[in-house]
Order: sequence, then C-alpha cells, then structure tokens
Amino acid sequence: MPHPNPEYIREIIEMVNKSSFPNHMAMTLRSIELDKSVIELNTSRCHLQAYGIVHGGVLATLIDTATFWSVFMRIPEDAGLVNIDLKLNYLKPVDKGLLTAEGRAIRSGNSISYAESKVRDENGELVAHGTSTLMTLPGKGFKMNNRKFFKSSEGKIV
Repeated sequence: MPHPNPEYIREIIEMVNKSSFPNHMAMTLRSIELDKSVIELNTSRCHLQAYGIVHGGVLATLIDTATFWSVFMRIPEDAGLVNIDLKLNYLKPVDKGLLTAEGRAIRSGNSISYAESKVRDENGELVAHGTSTLMTLPGKGFKMNNRKFFKSSEGKIV
C-alpha cells in the first residue's frame, strides 16, 4: 500500500480550501487520506431553499465533493479525476448547523472508481447518503510542490 506524503496532503487541503467554489459554498475539506475524506459545511441562510431547509443541491455538492476526495489519493500523481455519476437519497430535512460529509472509496480502479458518502447533521444524524462513479483523467494532475507518495531509493512508491 502506498504511503501518502503528509506535506502533499496539507498542500492539497490548503489549495482546495482557498478555491473559489468551496469558498462560495462555505465548505471546507477537513481531511483526506487513502480511501477517506471529510468535508464540513456550516449552514447559513444562503444554503436554504424556500421552505427554510437546506437545499438538496447543497447536500448533493457535499456528497459529490466527499466522494471525489475519498478516491483521489488512489489515482496516479499525474492524473485528475471527474465525477461521471452521482446518486443520492435525502433522508431527513435539516435547517441549520454543521453538516459533515464523510466520503469512503469502495473500489479504486485504474480508470473507474466508486465511492459513497454519508452526510450527518451536528447531532450525528444521517441526513443524506450517496454514491458516485468517478473516472481517472491521465495527464490532468495538479502541479504541486510536494510529491503525493514517498519513494524508496530505487524510485518505487512506498
């Protein structure tokens, strides 16, 4: 199993959390590791639909983002990733508070990966669940200062 470089992970988290869309949504990538990620969003008025509950698109975005980052550490360093399918269920309305989406990679393949995410409210109650199919995009990796994985003296990923 490859050993992710903590400095690379720190750099990715910083890059993501400074990006336009996560800032627009007021969501934060809290952690990323092999096969797992955690996204948080403190709800505010801008996340609510006309009935005063969090808009389904906000929950879908959390699921999309958490599944993406749960798969990300398994793809090659020079590759990108795109979601090609998203399925979700809304399980309970929520109108305020911290939402936490935990993504988990179920299968990481060379070209296609599959992941799930559970979104919980601040009381730990499940409010949404979803799955995602993701496609690896060779040659579309991020240009980072740090390497994604540690390498041995022979140049092999360890």
